[in-house]
Amino acid sequence: MGKTYLGEFEEIVMLTVAILKGDAYGIAIINEMEERLGRSVSIGSLQTVLRRLEEKGYLTSALGEATKVRGGKRKRYYEVTVAGQRILDETKDQRLSLWNAIPRLNPRSSS
Repeated sequence: MGKTYLGEFEEIVMLTVAILKGDAYGIAIINEMEERLGRSVSIGSLQTVLRRLEEKGYLTSALGEATKVRGGKRKRYYEVTVAGQRILDETKDQRLSLWNAIPRLNPRSSS
């Protein structure tokens, strides 16, 4: 099997889950992404990616306690796994390597 890479949205979702450590559930993830990135996210697209990342072993999830606020419905909380942290580190290293390879531009003197 070949090396696994993260897509942009997968990476953003995983980073957001890591930021929310211990409080990463659907709506909280969406709110954090929208606040930090100004990016609108649908619950359907988020759930699809969360499920895919869990299948890849990069996230785990567990149901929280039922609350009256949610009519007894339980929230599913997500956490980054060791494998997930490893792929995030690899992705960061790859991106930094590319950024560091960009030649610096010399500003032209304005005369």
